Amino acid sequence: MASMADPLLRIRNISKDFGEFRAVNDVSIDIRTGAITGLIGPNGAGKTTLFNVLTGMLKPTSGTVHLDGQDVTGFAPDALFGLGLGRTFQIPRPFARMSVLENVMLAPMAQLGERLWGPFLEAAKMRDQEATIRKRAMEVLEFVTLAPLADQAAGQISGGQMKLLELARILMGDPKLILLDEPAAGVNPTLTKTLIEKIEELNRDGKTFVIIEHDMDFVMQHCDPVIALAEGRKVFEGTAEDAQSNTVLLDAYLGAQVE
Repeated sequence: MASMADPLLRIRNISKDFGEFRAVNDVSIDIRTGAITGLIGPNGAGKTTLFNVLTGMLKPTSGTVHLDGQDVTGFAPDALFGLGLGRTFQIPRPFARMSVLENVMLAPMAQLGERLWGPFLEAAKMRDQEATIRKRAMEVLEFVTLAPLADQAAGQISGGQMKLLELARILMGDPKLILLDEPAAGVNPTLTKTLIEKIEELNRDGKTFVIIEHDMDFVMQHCDPVIALAEGRKVFEGTAEDAQSNTVLLDAYLGAQVE
């Protein structure tokens, strides 16, 4: 396990190729424990591809990823979730026909009911475990303000509520590190405010965040540090205020070639 002085997530020389196209190019980043790190950059900069590598959805072409001192390069998403890394998507992916509560209850790993013999040989334990998970799921839904919608089909709630639902599913795993992909995109101001409040409350309780976000007002107010990618490379790391006056970053947003 990493010491308090070590970064929670250490990314070293990560590259990801798709054929001859290099989407992420030799990126090295340290994510410190307890930070809300903003990951910014123009469309096509490689931000979501980097997230996909960090969360095991894609294997890197080269480079390494260490989580809390452990080399997790190429680990599968479920293994990373078990180690404390959770992730949301820019477009939420709930099980639309299942209820909001059922979606959250599915999140914990290694449930007895998933075993072939579970319903037959461990029925009592399975019922006890399900009751515990249900109780925890309702507590999490209460936290993200979705408890009144617990019995609603997940496909029938709003886009902003779906983003809160994704956060609830992650919280069932009690993660150390939460990666959010454009949490404020397409969300009405009221739900955005709720989401920000929950992120900040979780951060005060010790959760570490990395957030992809295009809304610079959001970044300015809530992220420190800010890291920018352009053309697959890291081109800036510093404060949000410095990001707004950084000429290399401004050129990247305006479409100029990054040197």
